[in-house]
Amino acid sequence: MNIAIIPARGGSKRIPRKNIKLFCGKPMIAYPIIAAIDSGVVDKVIVSTDDAEIADIAKHYGAELPFFRNKDLADDYTSTSAVIKDTIQRLLQLGWSINHCACLYATTPLLSANTIKEMLVTLTSTNASYVFTAARFSFPIQRALLQTASGGVTPFDRNSIGKRSQDLAPAYHDAGQLYWATASTWLNAEHNIFGEQSKMHVLPDHLIQDIDTPGDWLRAELLYKLLQQEHP
Repeated sequence: MNIAIIPARGGSKRIPRKNIKLFCGKPMIAYPIIAAIDSGVVDKVIVSTDDAEIADIAKHYGAELPFFRNKDLADDYTSTSAVIKDTIQRLLQLGWSINHCACLYATTPLLSANTIKEMLVTLTSTNASYVFTAARFSFPIQRALLQTASGGVTPFDRNSIGKRSQDLAPAYHDAGQLYWATASTWLNAEHNIFGEQSKMHVLPDHLIQDIDTPGDWLRAELLYKLLQQEHP
């Protein structure tokens, strides 16, 4: 089967309880759950949490919680990969047969069901280890500036600072939304998400928004409302 795992611990600090805070009328975590279900390519949506309230809300929107996350994997320093690996291992111990596994972040209201489906097609039709959402930097990173200890300015790359933007290679960054791989790839420590065998699914800027501050939250709601007007 194909599964989606949504890591959603209860200890968010910058925006308290942000995984279940109301976003345009629904708890934030409802959006990736609904998108995964609507994609038609995910058989089960699993939420990994240490929080009973998050668990109840996730179940209400169609997710499953076969177990709670261990406390030692719910602190500020636990990596997402560690959570996904632990969840897959515990599901296999329960007798689940897992082919492909997607990791979806809980704060991804702009992620569409179609994107989830398209990325799985890319994974299964190529030799990629991982397929993940990405975005292009709007300004050439080669022309970035650094501030010196004395308050002055120095180029990040002296060889590129004077070049034209069109002469510099485009650069991309992880969009922090979705990552597809086989279950065996997630469990293999030798596979790097951002390695040579991975592929990017590049999204336009208006479908990407980190949500770490109240300002981020407001901008995400505005983007979501605009998208709903175009594609209700």
